[in-house]
Formats: sequence, C-alpha cells, structure tokens
Amino acid sequence: MDIHVVRAGETLYEIAGRYGVSPERLALDNGLENPTRLVTGQTLVILYPERSVTVQPGETLSAIAAREGVTVNQLLRNNYGLGGDVTVYPGQTIVIDYRQEKQGAMSVNGYVYPFVDREVLRQALPYLTYLTMFTYGFTSEGVLIDLEDEDLIRLAREYGVAPLMHLSTLTPEGNFSSELANRLLNDPAMQERLIDQVLEVLRAKNYEGLDVDFEFIAPENRQAYIDFIASLTARLNAEGYIVVTALAPKTYAEQPGLLYEAHDYSGIGAVSNAVLLMTYEWGYSAGPPMAVSPIGSVRRVLDYGVTAIEPSKIYMGMPNYGYDWPLPFERGVTRAPSIGNVEAVDIAARYGAVILYDEASQAPHFNYFNEAWTEHEVWFEDARSVRAKLALVPEYGLAGVGYWNLMRPFPQNWQVLNALYEIRRGLP
Repeated sequence: MDIHVVRAGETLYEIAGRYGVSPERLALDNGLENPTRLVTGQTLVILYPERSVTVQPGETLSAIAAREGVTVNQLLRNNYGLGGDVTVYPGQTIVIDYRQEKQGAMSVNGYVYPFVDREVLRQALPYLTYLTMFTYGFTSEGVLIDLEDEDLIRLAREYGVAPLMHLSTLTPEGNFSSELANRLLNDPAMQERLIDQVLEVLRAKNYEGLDVDFEFIAPENRQAYIDFIASLTARLNAEGYIVVTALAPKTYAEQPGLLYEAHDYSGIGAVSNAVLLMTYEWGYSAGPPMAVSPIGSVRRVLDYGVTAIEPSKIYMGMPNYGYDWPLPFERGVTRAPSIGNVEAVDIAARYGAVILYDEASQAPHFNYFNEAWTEHEVWFEDARSVRAKLALVPEYGLAGVGYWNLMRPFPQNWQVLNALYEIRRGLP
C-alpha cells in the first residue's frame, strides 16, 4: 500500500500510470464519485492486487471464497467497491489478496445510531469485530429506555460481527447527566433493577455484551462507579457477556475536572473486560479550530493508560469526523458543524481550497471562503492521519480501536485498516 498526495494539476490517469494500477480500480478503491475532480493535497490509497479472479456466469461470492480458501468477509474487505454486497456479476474482477504484509491483528468496534444509513453501514461491517448501538438510557427510577435496534443486530450478525448493547447516562435532551449517575451509584436496589433489565435485553435481543458510557460523574462517586462496573461485569460475565467501559482521555491519575476525576483507570480497568479510551474531541464544535485527534495528545493518553490498565484490554478511540469552523472564532459564540472525510474533500473541491497537512498533529486541514465571503477553517481525517493513529495499536500492544462513529462514509479508512491489519472476528 502507498498513500499518494495529489499535486496541483495531476489527473487520476497520471497517478494510476505512475503506480502501475488501473485508474478504474484506483477510483473504486478510494470511493471517488467524480474521478476527474481531484483536490490538491487530497490523499489516494494505492493498493496492489496480488491475486484476482474474473467472475464466471453463475458464480457467487461465497463460491469464489470457498474455491480460493478465503472468507466472504475477506473478499468484501478486499473489494470495497462491492459496498458490502455479496452480489457479483459475470466479468467482474474480484481481488483475492494484495501484495501487502500485514502488521498484526486487531479488534475493531464501531458505534452507530439506529438511523444509520444502511448502505454506509454495509460498507463498514466487513471491517468490524463489534458493532455498538447508541444508546440505551434509563430513568431516575432505574427503568431502562428501549432502543429500536433489532434490525442493526440482525445486520451485524449477517456479517459475523458481534453486536454490543450501549448503556449511558445520556438524557433525551442529549446531555450526560451527573444527577442520574449519582442516583444510580448510591442506590444498590436501583442498580440491581437496572442490571436485571440489561440482562433481559441482552438475552432477548441476542447481544454479545455491553458497552458502558457514564460521563461527568461527580468525583465523590469514583469508588461507587468502580463497584458498579465490578458488579455489572460479574453478573454479565457469568452468562457469557463481555463488558466494555468508556473512559475519558486522561494523562495522569489525579487529573482534575468533572469529566476525568471519577474515571479511575486502574480501578475501572481492573474490573472491566475491556475499556475504550476516548482519544478524540480535542478539536470540538465550541472550541477553537484544531485537529480532533492530534497524535501527540493521543500518545500522552496512551502513555499513561498502559501504566494503569493492561494494554490488551485497551481500545483506542478513532474519530470518523472533523469540523468546519466559521472564522473569526469567538468563544461562546462560534459553533462548528461536524463533517466527514468525503464531505471535507467535497468542500475543498467546491471552493478551490488546497489541503495542507500538519505534521505535528498528523492531521489534514484547509481554509476556504464561502459564497458569503465568510472564511472557514476545516480539520478532518485522511489516509495519512488514519495510518499514523493505527500504527499506535501494535506499538502500545493494544486490543484495537473503536470508531466514533460510523454514520458517515470513509472509504480510505477501511482501505488503510485492511491493508495493514488482520481484523479479528466477533462471532465464531
């Protein structure tokens, strides 16, 4: 695999010729809807097929997989242009494998809302170990708030992906509630009722485990939160379910702030089956323009995290989004909408912007002026930033990564991930 950065005036045909690959395949691999419209500074993932076959009349993808000694999911991963669809046609070229040595294996989790575009989700599912549905809440009486997730669970299992239930203190207004966490963590009877309901849902809906995300917990509830996760894990593990706990991105044990203080890395790490470190959102909607997940900040979290938690339990958070800030930035006033990789490149193309790359943060960015002559600053993710972050998984000995979130397409992410790593299966 190579990553090419488009230079001014380059065409797809010129780039394809330079690397000795098909321009059609290059466009397909990178999800280019308009191959004639390249942006200066845009990345293209270059893949080199080692072995390919041509679909014969009457052949199915499963038949090809069986004949070639690979899985259907592997063929879907190696042929992003299929869009996660097993339907193939005579004359179609199917890549069996690439000339790329894998750097190891990892588990991959992805978060989705129930209203996710099914086409976008199908594109991502072959690359996942787990799919986590966001989110089950609960009332102040400890009554679980249901989620319409049956279709997503069915779809995950269709691809051999393990579905995970998600439990949070998120309110209907979209805020994490400190008060709700406080009530639960100081009421043993309420905890038992809630755990009983969680187990009922896990059994009834055929989930494989639970992801817990309580944020902005009062510092005085630090030990109570550890105890709750311990009780939850014991109950769920006894029935074969795993428990993953999301943790704020801390860089030292006693880091102050409501987001951090009750997230005890050592305590929670010891009683959870796995943890997700939320290594993103340094650049955020209400903050000044900057990378969402700068590599230096991610490293500092991991440097501390692996001293407090067994590395093989840790999932590193991966952002599948960026932000588009109107300028000048005014704290308390400016709000940046979130955008995906495809949207960011489209914006750059529309306004003739040149995409730059910040080596310090390992993130792409650009500025542009819209129709109203308002200047904007955009930070997002591309193949380079993905490669840089994924390299941290084997470096630190982590279990894998968790993507927040899978609501937007990001073809290059999946190509880089698949080129460099084997993806562990979620289901037997």
